[in-house]
Amino acid sequence: MLLSKVRRFGAEYVLAGTMPSPGTNREQQISNIILDHWPVEWSRRYFAHGYVFHDPAIRGVTSNMRPFLWDELEPLYRDDETAWRVMDEAGEFRLKRGFTIPLVTLEGDIAGFSLAGEKLEVSPADRGMLTLVATYALGRSFLLREDDGKPLLSLSRREQEALQWAAEGKSEWETGAIMGISEHGVDKHMRAARLKLGATSRTHAVAEAIRRGLIK
Repeated sequence: MLLSKVRRFGAEYVLAGTMPSPGTNREQQISNIILDHWPVEWSRRYFAHGYVFHDPAIRGVTSNMRPFLWDELEPLYRDDETAWRVMDEAGEFRLKRGFTIPLVTLEGDIAGFSLAGEKLEVSPADRGMLTLVATYALGRSFLLREDDGKPLLSLSRREQEALQWAAEGKSEWETGAIMGISEHGVDKHMRAARLKLGATSRTHAVAEAIRRGLIK
């Protein structure tokens, strides 16, 4: 249904997700995806080669909160051979032209919403309207990330443990001390759990995990 709204711009594919933290592994990178209608074979190659940390569109989202056409990104990767490879190989999968909209979630996480196709055309006058569409679509995707009351992705043992201690009123510093990891490590587990549960806050994530029987 979303694609039907944006096909008049030449969009064939849509992808949205929050920005991965530096050093995250492949599984964590994939868990950041919120809305996925992207070429499957390209996604496999992209994550297998760790392209997320060389992708000019990711750099564009994290460096400037204005919507941009991929053609406008060349100054960001002019001297980066791997970034050139990312853009060239994307074109092999009909992702020759793209338009990305940076967004911020209720939790304050930076997200990107991208449209792409072989003949995508977005005028300056269209950018505001597409930003509204992206904001609505991303919000709806967060709300719909469950199926019959069950999480689409299971929580890891550490994510469950972090949520369990949060449910018992422990701070992230206290949880880190109990789990033997840093406060930053606890935050990473909590963020991953929130994404998987479609939760907008720590409290929401705990409530969802209890409701679904993932923690007590």
